[in-house]
Amino acid sequence: MDESTSDDAAVFRIDGERVLVQTVDFFTPIVDDPYLFGAIAAANSVSDVYAMGAEPILGLAIAGFPSKKLPLQMLESIFRGGVDKAAEAGFPIAGGHTIIDDVPKYGVAVTGIAPIAQIVRNSTGNAGDRLYLTKPIGNGILVAAWRARGGRLARMLRRERPNIDEATRWMTTLNRDASRAMVEAGASAATDITGYGVIGHLREMCRDGELGASIRRGAVPVLTGAREWLAQGLIPEGSRRNLAAYRSAIVGGMSEEELLLLCDAQTSGGLLIAIPPGRAEALEGGFRSRGVAFWEIGELTARGGIIELTG
Repeated sequence: MDESTSDDAAVFRIDGERVLVQTVDFFTPIVDDPYLFGAIAAANSVSDVYAMGAEPILGLAIAGFPSKKLPLQMLESIFRGGVDKAAEAGFPIAGGHTIIDDVPKYGVAVTGIAPIAQIVRNSTGNAGDRLYLTKPIGNGILVAAWRARGGRLARMLRRERPNIDEATRWMTTLNRDASRAMVEAGASAATDITGYGVIGHLREMCRDGELGASIRRGAVPVLTGAREWLAQGLIPEGSRRNLAAYRSAIVGGMSEEELLLLCDAQTSGGLLIAIPPGRAEALEGGFRSRGVAFWEIGELTARGGIIELTG
C-alpha cells in the first residue's frame, strides 16, 4: 500500500489473489473493570482489519503490567476479556508478549486475510460518494469524565459520575458486520474512527485536500451525556489537539463545543464508509439485514481541502 495515504493497516500480497492485512494497537486502561478493558482493547485492535474489508484470522497479545503493584489476577482478567472478544470475532489470540511496566497496557496485533479485490482503502473515495457512520461519537469525552471522578474536578462537580454503560457497549461492539455489509455493497472507501476523531479521519479519506466533504452536523450521532460533560470542561487533550490541527479546513457556523465533538478522539469507534449513490441502498439493506446501526452524515465533494458543516 501507498504509505502516503495512511491506510488503516499494512497489506502484504500472498499470491495473485489474496493479501494479508496486519495491524497493532494497545493503550492504558480506560475503564476500571479489567475484563471489560481487555474486551474493548481487542475490539479496537481488530477494527483496522475490518475497516479494510478483511477477516481476522490470528491475534498476538501485547501487554505491560506492574506486577509488584497489582495482583496478577487482574492481568488474567484483561487477557480473558481480550480472548473472549477475539473468539466472538472468530479468531484466536495464540500467544504474545508481556513486560513489567509502571502502568497496565494491553492490546492485540491482529492478522487478517482477504481477496485482493475486496480490500477497501481509506483514500479511494470520489466526489459525490455518500458518507455513512456506524457508531455514535463522544466516548473520548465520557472516558475523560470518568477518569476525572476521583480528582479535584470531581470534587468541584460533587463527585458526580458519568454513566459510561452506553459508551462501553459501543466500544465492545465489533465492526465485523458493518465491514461485511460495505464489502458486499461495493464501498469505494472506508476507515474506522479512532484517535483523530471524525474530522481527522475524514481528512484522510479526503486525501488531505484532494477532495472535500459536506457533513450534516445534526445527522452525526452523539452518545448520551457527552455534550453535558463537554460543557463542564471534560475534554481529552487529544481532542483539543485534533481541533487545533484541523480547524483551518472547517467552514460553516458551529460552536466550539460541537467542533470538539467532531474532533473527539475515539476508542473502538465505528466505520466511516464512502459509497457511490447508486450503491447506497444496497449498503443500507446490508446494514439492516445484519442489525448494524448506521447514520448517513454527508457526502464527499470536489471542494478540495474543505470540510463544510451544514445544519
